[in-house]
Amino acid sequence: EVQLQASGGGLVQAGGSLRLSCAASGFTFDHYVMGWFRQAPGKEREGVLCIRNMADITYWSDSVKGRFTVSSDTTKNTVYLQMNSLKPEDTAVYYCAADPFCRPHDMDYWGKGTQVTVSS
Repeated sequence: EVQLQASGGGLVQAGGSLRLSCAASGFTFDHYVMGWFRQAPGKEREGVLCIRNMADITYWSDSVKGRFTVSSDTTKNTVYLQMNSLKPEDTAVYYCAADPFCRPHDMDYWGKGTQVTVSS
């Protein structure tokens, strides 16, 4: 059974940082693309970025370029989203997902989200 568990969310002041983790199980981790998505209150889900082959990163959201980065640890089957210089508009529920391809609108497998709240 495929499982994705996101964690690390919380409340942070604007300008601060958070690191989200997504622990994966039930599939061959390094054969899949891992994606991060977010959904702000009252808005549609937005693709943030994806990572393939541990280092090939595609940013779907221009608003996070230069502030967010992603990495993966195949020894732990975990992908990390490092979020720096956070802004109130980054407030959202963040989800990790997995798919054979880097698809910005949907992916095959999803984890439960973790709430990120950025105060001004």
